[in-house]
Amino acid sequence: MLWTSLIAIVAGFALLVWGADRFVIGASATARNLGVSPLIIGLTIVGFGTSAPEMLVSAMAAWSGNPVMGVGNALGSNITNIGLVLGITALIVPLSIRSETLKREFPLLFVVMLIALALLLDGEMNRIDGIILLIGMASLVYWMVALGLRERRDCDPMANEYTDEIPAHMPMRSAIVWLVLGLVILMVSSRMLVWGAVNVAQWFGISDLIIGLTIIAIGTSLPELAASVMSALKGEHDIAVGNVLGSNMFNLLAVLGMPGLIHPAVMPAELMSRDFLTMIGMTVALFIMGYGFLKPGHVTRTEGGLLLLGYLAYLGMLYHDSIG
Repeated sequence: MLWTSLIAIVAGFALLVWGADRFVIGASATARNLGVSPLIIGLTIVGFGTSAPEMLVSAMAAWSGNPVMGVGNALGSNITNIGLVLGITALIVPLSIRSETLKREFPLLFVVMLIALALLLDGEMNRIDGIILLIGMASLVYWMVALGLRERRDCDPMANEYTDEIPAHMPMRSAIVWLVLGLVILMVSSRMLVWGAVNVAQWFGISDLIIGLTIIAIGTSLPELAASVMSALKGEHDIAVGNVLGSNMFNLLAVLGMPGLIHPAVMPAELMSRDFLTMIGMTVALFIMGYGFLKPGHVTRTEGGLLLLGYLAYLGMLYHDSIG
């Protein structure tokens, strides 16, 4: 049973990454064929697509009776996105942030975090909380579309980067095939991953929360890692950072809202005292590094190393708590 579960986890991760990539390509090409601007596609479809693994895994975990694993996945993915994904990306290629769109997303991410914090302060995630978060998700998408429509005239650097990345000549039939196939693979692979992770947690006596914060969070953040590193290597630094900011907002709204909507539950006390505070700290650190204030923002190799060290320290804290 253990080996079968481990194989299911590895295969689930691999299929999640591939399925998310196919889903994003198909959805982006479909939207472009319909005349949607590259910036709107990048802000909404690409951001949503890279968070699709987290959303489906969280929903599957809650559906299987493990809502804490889904909540852990949401917070753990945000911590992983900043500490591991951007840390590694900046170590490979120092990042420069020029996009005014991203500078508008930074404060919005803090607003989203405050909303999530207010809903979790009572120690539970219920259906009302889930509905509020999903309404917030719809509002976020609306805001991003409106922002994208305004920025089309201003030639935001990120718009040019997305123009180069989104498939321009894919036939509509092929785009729809990849869109549907990617979504099906995401659903199947997320179910495999949750089944394997639950079995491994039970085998080793590890809590659902720790599994969600570590193994599942790292695995579901692989699409963000691949997208950010590849974007940075191509010189598309704004996309590399934008992938993380968009994904983190989607995680706090859609991914966190799924368990409340599907399987309301009381949350462990350490979720707020340890994990939410760590997420806030990592986000503040990224804001200080990347916003720029009176000059273009940046994340240097030294700062990337600090983010990665902070993430490793967090993993060490989780390990200490799990054996304590």
